[in-house]
Amino acid sequence: MADLVLTASAILAGSNSASLHGTAGETITAGKAVYQNTSTKKWMLADSNSATAAARQAGGIALNGASDGQPISVHKSGDLTVGAVLTAGQAIYLSDTAGGLCPLADVGAGEYVCLIGLAKSTSVLAVDIQFPGVSL
Repeated sequence: MADLVLTASAILAGSNSASLHGTAGETITAGKAVYQNTSTKKWMLADSNSATAAARQAGGIALNGASDGQPISVHKSGDLTVGAVLTAGQAIYLSDTAGGLCPLADVGAGEYVCLIGLAKSTSVLAVDIQFPGVSL
């Protein structure tokens, strides 16, 4: 799978951003897709083909890096600057690499579809997470 290569230092929330704050449950890098573990309430890396059903639905994108037990900010929706890695108009999905993002062409059979957002430009992703609960 060809995941997008995001520049952690370039991850910036736009003025229309909606975000949450919480605690990381594992090592997370800025720009990775995350979900909130319902039992621990900690943020973990999302994964489109995880054996854990909750992990298949991203809850947002990490705005900062954190290790287990450290504070983390999560971008839920709105514009997110990610660096010059996008193609304007392209749909971006959760990948089967923990925390990864990829174009639809790289979502494979057996993976759950989780739309992260649409590229507004080569560097800005309009995040609007959609999860229909179906696999390919």
